[in-house]
Amino acid sequence: MILLLILSACFLTGPAAADTPANCTFEDVEGSWIFYESERSQGSNIDCTSQVPAVTKFRVDLKYPNVAVDQFGNVGTWTMVYNQGFEVTVAGRSYFAYSDYTEEAPDKVTSYCSQTKEGSGWAHDVTVRNWACFTGKKLETNGLKYQPKHHRTSASLLHEATQLYTQTEEEAETINSKQNSWTATVYPSMQNVPFKDIYNMRGGIRSVLHTKPQAKQEAVFSTKTNQLLKSYLPTSWDWRNVSGVNYVSEVRNQASCGSCYAYSSLGMLEARVKIATKNTKDFVFSTQDVVSCSLLSQGCEGGFPYLVAGRYAKDYGVVEETCNPYIGKDGACSTKTCLRHYVESYGYVGGYYGGCSEEAMKKSLVEGGPLSVSFEVYNDFMMYKGGVYHHTGFTKINDFEPFEITNHAVLLVGYGHDLELGEDYWTIKNSWGPGWGEGGFFRIRRGVDECAIESIAVEATVIP
Repeated sequence: MILLLILSACFLTGPAAADTPANCTFEDVEGSWIFYESERSQGSNIDCTSQVPAVTKFRVDLKYPNVAVDQFGNVGTWTMVYNQGFEVTVAGRSYFAYSDYTEEAPDKVTSYCSQTKEGSGWAHDVTVRNWACFTGKKLETNGLKYQPKHHRTSASLLHEATQLYTQTEEEAETINSKQNSWTATVYPSMQNVPFKDIYNMRGGIRSVLHTKPQAKQEAVFSTKTNQLLKSYLPTSWDWRNVSGVNYVSEVRNQASCGSCYAYSSLGMLEARVKIATKNTKDFVFSTQDVVSCSLLSQGCEGGFPYLVAGRYAKDYGVVEETCNPYIGKDGACSTKTCLRHYVESYGYVGGYYGGCSEEAMKKSLVEGGPLSVSFEVYNDFMMYKGGVYHHTGFTKINDFEPFEITNHAVLLVGYGHDLELGEDYWTIKNSWGPGWGEGGFFRIRRGVDECAIESIAVEATVIP
């Protein structure tokens, strides 16, 4: 691999600004679009939040499942980026924009999925040169106007909440009585904690996905390919012990900041650098830089690994922990002039958002290294102590329950089979400290898309 490290100062000033609650689906975005692009002469410090005049107008057709074709017949790819926006790569250019929305109140949002958010569209060559701003608008089909989508969130409940989150022995006993695959316990550190802090631990207000993509257990690969994969992939794998060598960085604690997306993303990059250099490089990357400096994240209110381990790491690079130590709070960017580390490429496992599967994840994990994955966090998971987790259907005993199903990002490091329980599982690194779960890790059922664990996996090729 080629080494590409450059000296760079923090490219952004002020707190992260991309607090987008948009909620768009594949069906909302698929179709024909007109892109309006500014002059292609800027650098990565381009400010698209100000009025930048468009000088080019062209059409792009976004087709199922991930094919993009421009008006000249050039064929490329595209993908939804969670429910927030979309990314298109065609004719040597890469385009990303957030979908448009209005937020009338913390719990009242309207999404306009047929157009991009003004000031939130960036474009550049695939070589990350010649930056420009762009906006997009979807063309009407058969004269049908696209209708805005209205949805509510639990944000106002969280801000108004006066009760505190607690765990009880009665709740742990209830969970343990429902099954024998895993054990629940009470964590003293989670007693009498503000609900907002717990929500942030579970992913954050801005990481809610109102609709989840379904894992494609058989469709990603042909039956013949799946059989070949099963025949050559090992029956178990763990990057913490490959011929006695550990390639996984230490478990850290995000605390009450919803920065799991940064810990998951950077944990993947840390591990993949160790793998690519035979453990001779042992970096710890700065999550605070992502939280405070990236316009592609939502600070302590959540974010998405695709935009961190992918677009941010490729376009701007990540810095080491000493350059901006973790404080677990939002605030102005304070990253110093430091060496930045980049990725060569990135993407969703399966090729696009919604194209994931168990076998594709196993293949990518073994061949490339740990993966950033996301899953739905329920109340019972907060009390996990050990075993192979699956959701029990348990709900809190107290009456106040402000939580939506959140999108918690974690690091997939291995897989295996528990003979005693007779269950296949994934082994996953969490970011709640080494005192939680199995030394900071947990195992979860594999092959059944438990809590959507097999629906959204992100991979990246590092430049060590």
